[in-house]
Amino acid sequence: MQTRATLPPDVRRRFRSGRAALDFVHTGGDGELASWEIVHTVDDLRRWVSFVLGLEDLTAASSDLPAMRAVRTAITHAAYGLAAGDPVRPDDIAILNAAAAEPPLVPVLGPGLTLEYAAPTTRAALSTLARDAIDLFTGPLAGRIRVCAAEDCGLLFVDTSRPGRRRWCSMERCGNLAKIRKYRDT
Repeated sequence: MQTRATLPPDVRRRFRSGRAALDFVHTGGDGELASWEIVHTVDDLRRWVSFVLGLEDLTAASSDLPAMRAVRTAITHAAYGLAAGDPVRPDDIAILNAAAAEPPLVPVLGPGLTLEYAAPTTRAALSTLARDAIDLFTGPLAGRIRVCAAEDCGLLFVDTSRPGRRRWCSMERCGNLAKIRKYRDT
């Protein structure tokens, strides 16, 4: 299984949101997000959903691609909307509720006290992602969903800092680049 450390740096930074549902958003999408799309085939679906959820041996079929795109789009609209202070659209709520109604991934204890999942399927993974999104959007962290303040970024993250004023998806990249720009401009 691929780990974050083995990803190229430009892809690695997509997955620092603090929540699996938001990391899932960063696999691409429609409109402005289409240029960032990394899920084109069933193999891509299997690879990236497995990566986001830490799964091995996820089963997927071509019929799972439309469902994946619908759930990802609903999470995307809701998360960016909440970050902007907008309400979640009824269509997105319906999609998330329908996905969450499916049986989720079933955790099992593996050898060496490792977390594994019993026969992970794409439908179960999408249910788990939808449930994570519902938990995030209805919980105390809903008001802490942010969009990176860097002009060339736009990634979502959950601000878990004590004062709640985090601006960057990552200080190592976006925050540091902003500080460099500010320093050079003075």
